[in-house]
Amino acid sequence: MKKLQSIGLLPRVLIAIVLGVALGSFLPLWAVKIFVTFNDVFGNFLSFLIPLIIIGLVTPAIGDIGKGAGKLLLITAAIAYGDTVFAGFFSYFTSASLFPSLITPHTAAGVGKSVSLTPYFTINIPPMVDVMSALIFSFVMGLGIASLSGTTLKRFFNEFQQIISKTIEKAIIPLLPLYIMGIFMGMAHTGQAWKIVQTFVAIIGIIFAMHIILLLVQYAIAGAIVRRNPFKLLWNMLPAYFTALGTSSSAATIPVTLRHTIANGVDSGIAGFTVPLCATIHLSGSAMKITACAVALMVMQGMAFDVALFSGFILMLGVMMVAAPGVPGGAIMAALGVLQTILGFDTSQQALMIALYITMDSFGTACNVTGDGAIALIIDRIAGRQKKAA
Repeated sequence: MKKLQSIGLLPRVLIAIVLGVALGSFLPLWAVKIFVTFNDVFGNFLSFLIPLIIIGLVTPAIGDIGKGAGKLLLITAAIAYGDTVFAGFFSYFTSASLFPSLITPHTAAGVGKSVSLTPYFTINIPPMVDVMSALIFSFVMGLGIASLSGTTLKRFFNEFQQIISKTIEKAIIPLLPLYIMGIFMGMAHTGQAWKIVQTFVAIIGIIFAMHIILLLVQYAIAGAIVRRNPFKLLWNMLPAYFTALGTSSSAATIPVTLRHTIANGVDSGIAGFTVPLCATIHLSGSAMKITACAVALMVMQGMAFDVALFSGFILMLGVMMVAAPGVPGGAIMAALGVLQTILGFDTSQQALMIALYITMDSFGTACNVTGDGAIALIIDRIAGRQKKAA
C-alpha cells in the first residue's frame, strides 16, 4: 500500500481510468457488479461524510479568519476571496460559451447512469445532518468562536478538523482511484467510456489556457498597482509555478513562493505573512477548475446551467475554497457539498467531477501559488501606504 501511495494521486487516478475502461470492455456483468457494489457502499459513505467535512473544515477556517488580527488580514482575505470569485465567473462564462460546441448530445447520453447497474447489496448510511444545515451551523459556530476569547470550542473544532483531514487523507483519497475505476468500468461496460475520455481531453486543454489567462490578468492588475512590469513579475514567479506543478501542494511550495515573492520586491515581513495565509485561503485556480468541470458535466447531462444558478454556486464555492484541506484533491472534496446542494450532483456525478478535477490537480495548484505572489505585491503596496499615513 505504501508503494502504491508513493506513486502519487494523479498517476493512480490515470491508471484507474485506463484500467476501468480496459476491464469494463471485456469483464462479464457479474465481475463489473462487484465494483458497482463497492461504488454504492463508498458513495453512501461519502454522502455521510460531506456534512462532517463542511463542519470540520469551514468552522475553524471562519474562526481563524474572523479573529481581530488587524486590517491586513481582513484585506488579504477579501482580496483572496474576490479573486477566487472572479476566477469562478471567468471560468463559467468561458465554459458556457465553448463547451456546448464541444460536447454533443450523443456524448451526454447516459453519462453517470452506467453505475446504476444493480449492486449485489446496498448499505444505507444516511448523513446525520443535511448539507445546508451543516453550512449554517459552521457559519454560526465559526463566527461565534471568532468573537469569543475562550479556547475550549476552538480547540474542539481544531481537533475535529484534524480528524476530518486525516479521514480524507487516509481513507477517502486512497480509495478514490478504486472508486473512479468502478465508475469508468461501468461506463465502458455500456459503451460510453471512450466518449467521456475524448471529451475530457478537450476540456483539459481549455482549462489550462484559462489558467494562463488568469495569471496574466492577476499580474496585470498587480503590476498596475505597484507600477512595475507585470510580465517580469510573473516571470520571476515561474520557479514557484513549476515547483507546485511537481508537488501538487501549496504548502510544500511555500518556501519557493516566499523566496521569489521577496525577490519581486515585497517586504520580507509582508511576504512572510501573506504567502502562508494565501496558500490556505487563495484557491482561484482550483475554483476555476471546479466551475469549468461542473459546467462540462452539466452540458453532458443536458442539465440547465444558467447564470443565476452558478452565481450562488460560485459565491459559496469561494467560501469552501478557504476551508479546503491541504491534501491532493482537498479542494474538490471541500466543494462536494455545494455541488450537491446547489447544482444537484449525485454520487456518480461527483465521482466524475473528482476524476476530471484530479487529472488537472497540479495545474490548479500551480495557478494558486503563483497568484499568491500577485496578492503579496498588492498587500505590500497597501502596507506601504498605511505606514506613510501613520
